[in-house]
Amino acid sequence: MSQFSLLGVSSAVRREVLYGLQQRDTAGISLVPQRIRRIVAGLPSGLPSLLDLDESFVRGLPSAASGVLNGILLHVRRARLEFEGGDPTSGDVWECSLVGLTAGRGRKYAAVHGVIDFRPVRQRWLRELVKEYGRTARPTVIDLRQTVYAASIASVALAGRPHGDTPERLSMADMSAVVDTLRITKRPEDGHDYSTSHRRALLRLWRTFVEYTRQAGMMDHVPGGFALNPKFHSIAAVETSEDDVGRAIPEHVIAQLDARIPLLGTSTAYESGGWTAADFAQMYQVVYKVLRDTGRRPGEVTSLPRNCLEWIDGKPTLIYDNHKRRRHGRRLPVSEATAQEIEAWKKELDRLPLVPACEQWLFPSPGQRNRPRRGHLSAPQFCNRIFRDWVDELIPDLVDERLDDNGDPFAYDRTQIVPYGFRHAYAQRHADAGTRPDVLKELMDHRSLDVTMGYYKVSLNRKQEAVRTVAKLVVDRHGTPQAFGDSLAYEVESVAVPYGGCTEPSNVKAGGGHCRIRFQCAGCDFYRPDPSYLPALEQQVADLRADKEAALAMDAADWVVRNFDDQIRAYAKSADEMRRRLEEMPEGERDLVEAASRELRKARSAAAFIPVQSLTTRSAP
Repeated sequence: MSQFSLLGVSSAVRREVLYGLQQRDTAGISLVPQRIRRIVAGLPSGLPSLLDLDESFVRGLPSAASGVLNGILLHVRRARLEFEGGDPTSGDVWECSLVGLTAGRGRKYAAVHGVIDFRPVRQRWLRELVKEYGRTARPTVIDLRQTVYAASIASVALAGRPHGDTPERLSMADMSAVVDTLRITKRPEDGHDYSTSHRRALLRLWRTFVEYTRQAGMMDHVPGGFALNPKFHSIAAVETSEDDVGRAIPEHVIAQLDARIPLLGTSTAYESGGWTAADFAQMYQVVYKVLRDTGRRPGEVTSLPRNCLEWIDGKPTLIYDNHKRRRHGRRLPVSEATAQEIEAWKKELDRLPLVPACEQWLFPSPGQRNRPRRGHLSAPQFCNRIFRDWVDELIPDLVDERLDDNGDPFAYDRTQIVPYGFRHAYAQRHADAGTRPDVLKELMDHRSLDVTMGYYKVSLNRKQEAVRTVAKLVVDRHGTPQAFGDSLAYEVESVAVPYGGCTEPSNVKAGGGHCRIRFQCAGCDFYRPDPSYLPALEQQVADLRADKEAALAMDAADWVVRNFDDQIRAYAKSADEMRRRLEEMPEGERDLVEAASRELRKARSAAAFIPVQSLTTRSAP
């Protein structure tokens, strides 16, 4: 049946139900008559108003019906408050459902849950100022909550100042104290440091609040010196170790996730617009693959346009928008495998029923059970619900590389697996592979090379451990073992040169820039390669062979060709000896050596790179 009757309820309840349904219809929320019939059938006899309902009645309804009733009650409560002339912002605790602020950026609907508590702001004058800011500026609920939190931190700082309770006597020194407190504040739940980006976000909200209230005349009673000066009041980037928890998702964990891709998106049987649950699951799986392969931020992937691929000289390029830096139409070279995944999904989209308000997007919005589909899939929808359910509920085992005392692998901490971690993993993968930092900067679309260089920095402990591992495997040009006694000798008595270590004293002193035989290392008795140089040795042998062929084609002198042959044999001998020793090792020990070699190659890559712009800056008059 597609009808319902309100004859059995009072006239006041009838008007309240109709008013609530009208408001929901204006918001584009579909009406399901069966749910209204379920609500009306259970209403107490003689109920004067829906607002007199006991909370137990709402909780006793099926979830779909209780959601409809809560929506109607929300509109009725707002109308009653407006009719009675009440002000939902008069107290120190605001009920979000009555204030009418937008839930968050990109959300077109008003918040309906939770409260905004201004009581942590100790000083009465500051608390009232923040409340007035909320009333007039009308920020989103998320931004207002964060502004209140920033103000509560400022409140702590001002509480320790002589004039914190006297706004008429505040000065720039007091503002400096506020910013200093923002720099050192820690997460209340566990006492850990906030990230630099979070501290900066709090400072940005505090700055917005101060500037708005100053320009609106709300701070006329506060001296102008109590203001933010960008020159003095900023939060510098904090050096972050690459070992910090929650950065890159390790490759061995990604491999385990890849093995469970068919489970992604299967936690719900939701269907909409002619799409089945399997169609949505397929879309979510493609989102995951693009996130994993491209290193883009989640919001940059979920908002990809349908025509996001461009083929240049037969090579695929991804076109996306960098929302964080407001740089649109960015281009990223991607692998053909990733491009094929996108093309296959586009063909599937052509087969699926067209959703009019979603046709331009590669990943259309799934909508909600009571809302039409519009726009594209949002990052929170994928990250907080689909991806989280997959990782936390659908994957039975995720193990770490570390072993316990019984030799069994530890369980991997699932809370550290977040979609943004694929971006860090993408960058770390390139850094480990020796991609030049200036190239990786462009791939990551970073503004500053300093940010990119963070992926090349190896912590002191990890580097020392890597050195201890490979120092025992150093050979000379004849392939004879020449192990260093300890890691200190490895670093002090040798210097990194293109194809291995060098122990010639004058070259070591010159940092590798004083080779008297022009880096023909394989013919020098001071040459000390180790397994971390094996890829460079293999590349050198390949280059020498190519150069030899070019010399033969040019009919070069015999001694030129002989020189190439001698170098090829010498470098190949060193490489063959190291490969032989690696193959003789137990698998676990060999894995450790290969991991240590990667760390040392990454450290050398970072140390060897000197940005051209830095040289230009230093040489400028």
